[in-house]
Amino acid sequence: MSNVTVYQVTEDDRSLIDEFRRQPVGHHSRDLQRLLNRFRGEPIEGKYVLLCTKPHKEWVLGQLTGPGKPINIFKGTRFKSLAEGEWEIFRRRWRRYAGSKID
Repeated sequence: MSNVTVYQVTEDDRSLIDEFRRQPVGHHSRDLQRLLNRFRGEPIEGKYVLLCTKPHKEWVLGQLTGPGKPINIFKGTRFKSLAEGEWEIFRRRWRRYAGSKID
């Protein structure tokens, strides 16, 4: 059994929000990557995902419900760019892990 410490998101991580907003896809600083690893390493059930409905033109927000189960699609959450969708997921994960909203 390993003694791995799980990274805890705190209000001190707020400084990373602007970095993600500027560049949601691509190379990130070490600190932002650590935060994203925490966000993206959550269990499959309940995990937010983007589903492409029109290649390179439109995405919708979904949430995984478990292996072999259908994806819950959020009505009215259409995005015109991948970056816009990634930002929405980041905001939702921030609220889940930090306990506060991003304006």
